[in-house]
Amino acid sequence: MGRSEREREHERERAGAGIAIRLFVGAALAAGAPVALDGPQAHYLRNVMRRTAGDRIRLFNGRDGEWTGTIESLSSGRAVVRPETMLKAQMPAPDLWLLFAPLKATPTRFLVEKATELGVGVLRPVICRRSQTRRVNAGRLRAHAIEAAEQCGRLDVPRVEPLSSLDDALAAWPPGRRLLVCDPDARQTAADVLAGGGDSPWAILIGPEGGFAPEERRRLAAHPAAVPARLGPRLLRAETAATAALVCWQALAGDWR
Repeated sequence: MGRSEREREHERERAGAGIAIRLFVGAALAAGAPVALDGPQAHYLRNVMRRTAGDRIRLFNGRDGEWTGTIESLSSGRAVVRPETMLKAQMPAPDLWLLFAPLKATPTRFLVEKATELGVGVLRPVICRRSQTRRVNAGRLRAHAIEAAEQCGRLDVPRVEPLSSLDDALAAWPPGRRLLVCDPDARQTAADVLAGGGDSPWAILIGPEGGFAPEERRRLAAHPAAVPARLGPRLLRAETAATAALVCWQALAGDWR
């Protein structure tokens, strides 16, 4: 089994060189209540980061804030950490969805990492007519999101929705949520649309490398929630477009304000 990017990165650092280790856990976090870590997390602490019993790390679970805790026991297959002090209270994540056509493995990982760092609450892969990749590994997407959340200081992890078709996503669209459709041929810019978007919750749609098919364009043009917008004068790769759109949203409508 190959090593994760997180392992490769930290192996380049000196063990214990002031790195604040943050781990996402599923268990509840409360002072004095021990938390058991699974095999991969124990391996990461013991063999990658060279931690031992008595060392301190940080834990978060998306519900109870971020805690500092002490490693009580550590082996290659299991670890127990006792939370001690809450460092940050839980904060709600921005109410932003990202819909995207699946890409190849490397650009998909980049997209998920940057979306997590930029505060996306829901990741939803959608199949379009011109999608070149029609499968996703939801477990792998979530693992990428968890690693990104651990590294960027985020207190929660984006929810990864099951793969669906774009048609199904539009048919079941919730009322009140606007959909920014990133389209290089749109008349309006994303900045103009978002600046005048009010307080409605948003979702962002990034199409496939080949763009939307004519029938998809017609469907989006007729959808009451959809607002087409271009990201600038240059054509962007799908993963770059996602990052640019998210930065624009954060600056004009998100928690960067």
